[in-house]
Amino acid sequence: MEVVRQHAHSAYRTGGMACAVAATAILAVACTPGNARPQAEGARDGVAAVGEVRAEPVELAVDRHRQSDGVVAEGGADAVYNYGPTVMTEGGTVRMWWCSQYGSADPPGDDILHAEADSVEGPFTAPGGGIPDSVLSGDPGSFDGVHTCDPSVIRVDGTYYLYYTGAAGSHDHGNAIGLATSTDGRTWTRAAGNPVVRPAHDTTRDNTYGAGQPAAVYLDGWFYLMFTDTTGRAAGWNGAGQFVIRAKDPTFSTGVEALGPDGFTSVAGTGTPRTRSVVDAFSADLMWVDALDAFAIAHQTDRGTTITFWNRDFTATPYRPVLLPAPWEEGPGLVREPDGHAPVSTDDPCGRVPVDVIHATRIGEAGAPTALRHFGLDIHGVDGCATTGRALAVLDGFAMPSPQRTMDLVTGGKLLRIERRSVAETIAHTVLDERPAAVDRISVAARLRAGAPAVRALGEGTGFVLDGTLWPVTDAEAVSRNDSHARAVTDAEWRAYRLGPTLGARG
Repeated sequence: MEVVRQHAHSAYRTGGMACAVAATAILAVACTPGNARPQAEGARDGVAAVGEVRAEPVELAVDRHRQSDGVVAEGGADAVYNYGPTVMTEGGTVRMWWCSQYGSADPPGDDILHAEADSVEGPFTAPGGGIPDSVLSGDPGSFDGVHTCDPSVIRVDGTYYLYYTGAAGSHDHGNAIGLATSTDGRTWTRAAGNPVVRPAHDTTRDNTYGAGQPAAVYLDGWFYLMFTDTTGRAAGWNGAGQFVIRAKDPTFSTGVEALGPDGFTSVAGTGTPRTRSVVDAFSADLMWVDALDAFAIAHQTDRGTTITFWNRDFTATPYRPVLLPAPWEEGPGLVREPDGHAPVSTDDPCGRVPVDVIHATRIGEAGAPTALRHFGLDIHGVDGCATTGRALAVLDGFAMPSPQRTMDLVTGGKLLRIERRSVAETIAHTVLDERPAAVDRISVAARLRAGAPAVRALGEGTGFVLDGTLWPVTDAEAVSRNDSHARAVTDAEWRAYRLGPTLGARG
């Protein structure tokens, strides 16, 4: 009889279910001690930042509760578990990567699968149909020689960054966080400096998981990474806790800052002592919500998925936690934009925030989490465009009617007035029929009139030249629809222009 190869190091439930931890050929189970459950209220007492402003958190109203009728994604026939997803909306497609295992993917151990769907309701399949692809497996002889799991994927400037848990097979502090990059989200190249985060080894606990379960967000030029480290000083007695570091270098090899009791401070590297946890949980996910001007952390608690909020500096919790009631068996994957930000509501961008997760909902025959399902709700009644800065962030990529019977486009922190609606439709990701009042506070930065001058450079692309500023376009069709003639220039001439925001979908 063939022995099922169990998953390693990822299902750290602190309730009645054992934490499944296994070698590649036999079932081996390591439980977290006791029956404690992760808390629902964010950071534990005693780890708040020094000087934190403890204003009363705002109660958020929710509605439009939703859930899938059944399983939305699973691996092929021999995939004995499916859990730990990261979910990205990309144009009209929803992409998902998650932890599973294929008998056909060597070496035996955890694999990261990839699939796509038209909506979060699935079904998720390989591009073009068929069973999901295995896109990253163990690299024998490396820190991730047996297991690759717990993916978190973001896309920045056309490059996909995959942060993941890797293990060589040992369960004694054997997990660490790796990085791989890609231009398409399917073919990955491991970073030369892997692993990018190792366990801190501040202390020793019965839970020997180590460092893993990463969640990445890109905000204001910083790569934020939240993760589990059961060896961290500020983790709970059972190893639960989430730590945050950030850097402008996606490999976290330079310029690293760690979140501690005094906020973010410069540290020598990612192995710095873990002195502050932002939520008492395992396997959590992170996103930035522009409309709330806050980070949102999704983590599992007794009644379902809890969303805990922190302000930009992690010095205060501006909102009370929101509960998404649902059965669960492993951490949630938030549905996010490519940069790890929350999707913006298309029917009420300034007043609503859709929050959707996908997570495993039952224990399968192999004794591991499976049955990925979708659950969601809307936060409503918010003033997401209360300030000009927040309006520019929330409405980025939106076009709407202008007071002059033309179209206005918010892009890259600027407001562009466009003469032709057909051009606006080409370069906006969403076109609104009604103009949000917040836009009236934003000054027009430039005007795109029919027949405006344009240039094209062989090694750079195509763009409009407006008042001496170059506004690159991702779709040259916009130039054609504007009846503009793109004059050929050299790459050097292109680079000599003052650069404006990019018009169209950006990486």
